[in-house]
Amino acid sequence: MENWESELEENTQGGQPPEQAPEQPAPPTGAQARRDASAGRELYLNVRVLVTMMGLFVLLFTFVARVIVVSGPSMQNTLFGGDLILVWSVGYAPKQGDVVVLTQESYQEDSIVKRVIATEGQRVDVDYAANTVSVDGMVLKEDYIKEQMFLPSWGEGVNHVVVPEGCIFVMGDNRNESADSRYPAIGIVDTRCVIGRGVAVLFPAHHWKGL
Repeated sequence: MENWESELEENTQGGQPPEQAPEQPAPPTGAQARRDASAGRELYLNVRVLVTMMGLFVLLFTFVARVIVVSGPSMQNTLFGGDLILVWSVGYAPKQGDVVVLTQESYQEDSIVKRVIATEGQRVDVDYAANTVSVDGMVLKEDYIKEQMFLPSWGEGVNHVVVPEGCIFVMGDNRNESADSRYPAIGIVDTRCVIGRGVAVLFPAHHWKGL
């Protein structure tokens, strides 16, 4: 009996201590609560600034300016396929000589890059034999064209015309590889189809220049 009581006493005294309940985290102090609130407010402000900036960028590149990638060889040697150009849209009215970006769904859904040859009320005459383009009887000095132009595969097309009100006549600088206002599927372009004026080549770096 004594041995049993002795063993029980030893087990009670020298055995594992009874499990204790886990300590509860101390409630946050006033300073810690203020830090948490400050961090939450900073996160909210950062998110709000980011959303505002994204909204401004969307508005900027929808109504003010945008970036367009040139496709095809029709504007060589002024522009090349793959060139990234900055296009100014807001308040723009097409002028003779401008490089413009436009849409003409009768030809294709993608945007088109061409040069304005004439605006409303002006007469355009394209003479393939003389390799000249005349506007109101004056031959244009076109140092930007790539090479002498030849009669295109579709024939004469729209080559002698007075540009109607609210429209423009456009051509590519690479006349022999350009579907433009001479081509019946494009023809005279309504100014409402003009997205904007090409301002500069942004990329690649070795093509950078103003337009």
